[in-house]
Amino acid sequence: MRRKMNRSTQSLLTSVATELASPESLCGLFHEHRDGDPLPSQPELAEAMELCRSILFPGFYGKSNVNTQNLIYHIGVALERLYCILCEQIQAGLCFSTGWGEVEAYGETYVSAQNSRREKAAQLAQAFLKRLPTLRQTLATDVEAAYLGDPAAESYGEVISCYPVIKAISNYRIAHELLQLGVPLIPRIITEMAHSETGIDIHPAATIGHHFTIDHGTGVVIGATCIIGNGVKLYQGVTLGAKSFPVDAQGNPIKGIPRHPILEDNVIVYSNATVLGRITIGHDAVIGGNIWVTEDVEPGTRILQNKYCH
Repeated sequence: MRRKMNRSTQSLLTSVATELASPESLCGLFHEHRDGDPLPSQPELAEAMELCRSILFPGFYGKSNVNTQNLIYHIGVALERLYCILCEQIQAGLCFSTGWGEVEAYGETYVSAQNSRREKAAQLAQAFLKRLPTLRQTLATDVEAAYLGDPAAESYGEVISCYPVIKAISNYRIAHELLQLGVPLIPRIITEMAHSETGIDIHPAATIGHHFTIDHGTGVVIGATCIIGNGVKLYQGVTLGAKSFPVDAQGNPIKGIPRHPILEDNVIVYSNATVLGRITIGHDAVIGGNIWVTEDVEPGTRILQNKYCH
């Protein structure tokens, strides 16, 4: 039953609503919805990620009755649905791209911009789908690295079905490809979905080579300008982050500068290690647990608590 409100309560609600709707309180916090300009939908993007996983790992995700006779049918159906979702969601994301600008009116200019976004979204969705075969090849190396790197793993199927790194790295690699194509906003939403699900926080702009794995995974942070080589292994709680960053004359942080570590091939970083700044960890180096590293590390070096070993 709807509660009746007296005049005093109605007056209070009107006053609060008026204050909350004032333009000066909404700077940067308001997205005005117009026909064709919605926000990207997290439920739709979650479905897109499930479709991607069913395509990349058929039988482990999606339809459980997939076999070699009906595989191409199931993949085709999933691709068609994925394409439709991506077209809609990328078009929504393009509304946040500075390159498209703001169109305030509903007139001919607005309609033209809307049509341009729709065409661009379709082009980007097609370009992404073309990258799926290569994406699967790279993810296969990640599965192999997780299996070979964990004596407790009994099969590739267990790794694909259960290991949080596979969910996190698949979302990251999908988001990274979209970001490389110039899709705004959506890549970050996709990686934050995996962050919420697994506790692994990988920025979609980071560059990560093949045969990458994270053991256990919870609490790992990989910053936007990280460059990670091939065959790298991280353990839980590792942070690849930035030190304090420079600011401009107005005191605002200067964006777009490299500020996160470079890890060369075959580096291992053990649990709860913190590696900060634009430093290079040389190939085949080992960083022990609970270490704070802010300087370059030579190739092949082992860094342990208060101890350097070659």
